[in-house]
Formats: sequence, structure tokens, C-alpha cells
Amino acid sequence: MSTIKRVYIYKGYERFWHWTQAFLILFLAITGFEIHGSLSLFGFEQAVNLHNKAAWALIILIIFTIFWHFTTGEWRQYLPTTQNLSAQIDYYITGIFRNAPHPTRKTLISKLNPLQRLVYLGLKILFIPVMVVSGLLYMFYRYPKDGAIESLGLTDLHTIAYLHTLGAYVLLAFVLVHVYLITTGHTVTSNLKAMITGWEELEEPENEKVDETNM
Repeated sequence: MSTIKRVYIYKGYERFWHWTQAFLILFLAITGFEIHGSLSLFGFEQAVNLHNKAAWALIILIIFTIFWHFTTGEWRQYLPTTQNLSAQIDYYITGIFRNAPHPTRKTLISKLNPLQRLVYLGLKILFIPVMVVSGLLYMFYRYPKDGAIESLGLTDLHTIAYLHTLGAYVLLAFVLVHVYLITTGHTVTSNLKAMITGWEELEEPENEKVDETNM
């Protein structure tokens, strides 16, 4: 048997960096598309200025968040696993529409399902670093001279610009999928409420005791 227990699963900083990161990514996308000429909101010069400031804010947030993950041990949440991975994929594709039971159970020490772990890990060690590095290269080598770009093995900024833009589309796709996944909790709004308040109702077997002292 299992019981439903209300658990404080998302700490204050965890919620802060989650929402701040989401806002900065969306703001960077808006100003970035204006720089590309797809939108017209702030004007080109102001869009560049705002884009650069938001980029620095995101970099600072990333540094503090990396420190937080390692000092709290939350980095373990992203350790990849293939256990129940195929079942999780099947649940998102068809199972959820058949009202099938969720193949994994969220706990304090395992907040992410196997698919989320792989996606978030890839985001943190691949796409975010690509966006940061390509953005900094584009920012500081906007007007290459004295062979600065060539010393990095690049002849112009086209490759950097294309890479940065591709990464932006990947991040936007992630945000859209993330919005969909928010609705896959116990209720349509339960995951959203949890990330706002920190509290979530979790299913807990009666004979299982979760040690929260180290979290």
C-alpha cells in the first residue's frame, strides 16, 4: 500500500534559479531574434545591449547554481540511468493518453525520471556550454582583428553565429517540451504549483522511510 504525503521537495534557491533561468532564456531568445531581424521591439542597438546584459546575468546564475548543486549534493539528481527509460518514453508517447500508471516515482532523492535525467544532463554539459562559449566568442570577437579569430581556428563569425542560433532553437524547443511535461503530474497544475511553493504531494509506500537529513 502507499499513502500520499505532502513533501517540501523544491528548496528556495532551486525554485529561484529555475524561474530566473527560464526568464533569462526567453528574454535572450526575444532579444536574439530581434538582433537577427525577426522581431522589432526594442530597436537593434538596445536589443544588443539588453541581450549582452541578460547573457552576463545567465552566466552569473550558472556559476552560483553549479556551486549550489555541488555543495548540496543535488548534482546526483542528474546521474543518468537506463532503468525504466524505455517505459518512461512509452509513457510520454502513448501511456499518458491511456491513463497508464507512471513508471517511476518521484522522491526527495530522485526528483527526475530517467528520461529527464538524460535530457537535463545533456542540457547542462552540452547545450548550455555551447551557448555560453559561442555567445562570448561572438561578443568579444565581433570585430576580429590582428588574427584573433584565426588564432582560435576560425576564419570568420559565421560558424559561431550559426552554432549560437542552432543552440537557441534547441533551448526554445526544450522550454516548449518542458511546458508540456509540467502538465503530466498528478493533476494538470500540480507540478507548476510545486515549483512555485516548493511543496508537492508524493506517493510514498507505507513501509518505506526516506532519509531527509542529508538532503
